[in-house]
Amino acid sequence: MEGDAMLLAIDAGNTNAVFALFEDGEIRARWRIATDPRRTADEYAVWLHQLLQLEGYGRDAVDAVIIGTVVPRALHNLQVLSTKYFGVEPVVAGRGAAAWPIVLDVVEPQTVGADRVLNAMAAHAIHPDDLIVIDFGTATTFDVVDYTGAYKGGVIAPGVNLSLDALVAAAAKLPRIAIEAPASDDVIGRTTEAQMLSGIYWGYVAMMEGLIARAKAEIGRPARVIATGGLAVLFDGRTDLFDAVEPDLTLRGLAMLHAAAHMQRAA
Repeated sequence: MEGDAMLLAIDAGNTNAVFALFEDGEIRARWRIATDPRRTADEYAVWLHQLLQLEGYGRDAVDAVIIGTVVPRALHNLQVLSTKYFGVEPVVAGRGAAAWPIVLDVVEPQTVGADRVLNAMAAHAIHPDDLIVIDFGTATTFDVVDYTGAYKGGVIAPGVNLSLDALVAAAAKLPRIAIEAPASDDVIGRTTEAQMLSGIYWGYVAMMEGLIARAKAEIGRPARVIATGGLAVLFDGRTDLFDAVEPDLTLRGLAMLHAAAHMQRAA
């Protein structure tokens, strides 16, 4: 495998950074690490080199790198990782040749997170309709993309785990529980843990139902709901809120953006 040339796509979010190897537009391997702005390029390199070897790849398999991040302090060390250990100048999502190729039809386009634009790009490429894209991350974001592919705005809500952490931190007697689908559709819990799970899970479902209904009314046309992020499958299994679950939207958006930037450079 060491002779294969591949794209390393790095999605550095508020909680985790995901590294994915792309070959011919397909993900061949992926790894996740906690986002820490203090982590040096050398630390990233040691960790990533071992994982590459476990998958049968050498460092020379990577001939291009693209970085998308919503954590500005993490960017520098990721850029150094690319130049020092892979010998390539990284493409940074939203900058230079990788400037956003879609219309950001909002009041302050410069403030839209890179992950949200990447999700919009990838979702529109897969589903060229009016869309509501829900991403379950540190925050849960609802992004509206119209049928032309333009980003029209959205909603930012506390993430599921963030909501639970805040509840447990503020209430001394409440235990820490795991996020999972309740055993039944009943919302009235018979124990403290069941009541907490019902409040988090079914409360979140109710929030999504309300926001999706309001967003669809504002759009004024039929809109498909696309979910991404780790907890999308958890909710998809017990509700009919989503028309599709696309677990790798952000990474696929990075690969699409890199291809567009490469074509622009070659032109």
